[in-house]
Amino acid sequence: MNVSNSPKRAILLVRISDDKAEDAAGVGRQEDDGRALAARLGWTIAEVLVENDTSAFKRRRTRLPDGTTALRTYRPKFRTALDRLASGERDGLLAYDLDRIARDPRDLEDLIDVVESGEPRIPVQSVTGSLRLANDADVTMARVMVAVANKASRDTSRRVARKHVELAAEGKWNGGGFRGYGYTRKGREIVPTEASVIRDVAEWITLGGWSLCRVADELNLKKIPTVTGAPWNSRSVRSVVTKPSVAGLRSFHGDIVRDDQGQPVTAAWPAILDMPVWETVCATLAARAGTADLTLQRWLTGALHCGCIGGGMKPCTTHKKGEACGHLLGGAQGNGGPRYWCSTKCGGCGKIAVDAARAEAEVERQVLGLLTHPRVLERLDAVSRSEATEESRRELAEDEKQLVELSTMFARREITLAEYRNARKIVEQRIHDSRALVGASAPRALRRLLAGDVRDGWAALTPADKRDVVLTLVPDGYEVVPHDRSRGNPFQPERLRPVTLAA
Repeated sequence: MNVSNSPKRAILLVRISDDKAEDAAGVGRQEDDGRALAARLGWTIAEVLVENDTSAFKRRRTRLPDGTTALRTYRPKFRTALDRLASGERDGLLAYDLDRIARDPRDLEDLIDVVESGEPRIPVQSVTGSLRLANDADVTMARVMVAVANKASRDTSRRVARKHVELAAEGKWNGGGFRGYGYTRKGREIVPTEASVIRDVAEWITLGGWSLCRVADELNLKKIPTVTGAPWNSRSVRSVVTKPSVAGLRSFHGDIVRDDQGQPVTAAWPAILDMPVWETVCATLAARAGTADLTLQRWLTGALHCGCIGGGMKPCTTHKKGEACGHLLGGAQGNGGPRYWCSTKCGGCGKIAVDAARAEAEVERQVLGLLTHPRVLERLDAVSRSEATEESRRELAEDEKQLVELSTMFARREITLAEYRNARKIVEQRIHDSRALVGASAPRALRRLLAGDVRDGWAALTPADKRDVVLTLVPDGYEVVPHDRSRGNPFQPERLRPVTLAA
């Protein structure tokens, strides 16, 4: 072989579809064999791309570059290899075997397109000799072999699915997925410490009335680990305490498996929760989900910003000296009751908090003061009736006309589909904003306030309407600055600083 013509920046792609041992030994062996082949061929490996525990057959719904969705194999590293070969960044591809590269005909065709785009063709080799795309005969043979491999994968998938149905009917575990919390992976034996946690959680929910979030906070505070090591949250708490397996039941695709008489199939492993306890937990959580009030309660949510300054009176270590946090404060439950807090869980600095009831009372006082001032009332009345409507109508008409022109340009192939979509998105957003302004240049809640007694009207508003009124009067909301500890603990109204007054 002419070593001078051998790839100097080749990719070695290694893949294993199921790494049950979780030690990447399979891909490690492939890499060793691949490097040995590269040395014999005189290739230089510039990059090793590893697809560990990755299937080349299983497909999932994926968004394509043109914006549509379709079923495709999910292999980011394989796509990275194609992109780098197509760009010229890499000049060769080496793998252990053809089926390590592709088991889906679409993947092979994409590789063939890239290989044949080069002049001469981009060299491709495999340790077993099954992958070569040097000529038309090689390409044809590769297509046949991938079709055979795809058929074998389909046969295996069908047999495995049938086996899972059989195991479910017998109450046996299929052995796949993550280890279930409370049980060992092998043998499905109870883990005593985790089973105790599950029983505690069930008691907290049914007898203590705890919320899922409170349970998660308690488990994280006690540093009790999850199966994956991730922090507890409401979803993971619900999962470990409501899944049928902890009650000794077998489920399949989310449903409890039942026998011919409609009775639940008893699992082959021991239960952690007694059936009545498990049913009570599930019923309690289901009742909460059906009666939960999801409407906005803390009406200053979205209107308060963190005013913590790095290096200031109350130093903020999250931000540099002189840099404001600016994060939105959200409703939270503190030791002293409801508050607004720059939550660290939502990306905030955690340095600013203010009593919710007192903050709402102060903003309400300021809002009612503005709404009962004659000059402010006159100004707002004008805004609600006529301001910007003429200009907005003119802009609306121009944007609607431009939208038609864009469609015509695309139909005439004067612009590409991507250019048309980008431009249409911008124009449609302007149309949406203009129509909103023309239809209601002031919120409906504010117009109702102006039409009657302001104080009585304010008291009758929903929390969401109150926030709309506040953000109409103070569009940029309020900045909440640090508490001055030198003046003691009483609420300090001046901590709430309106950023901009519309009127």
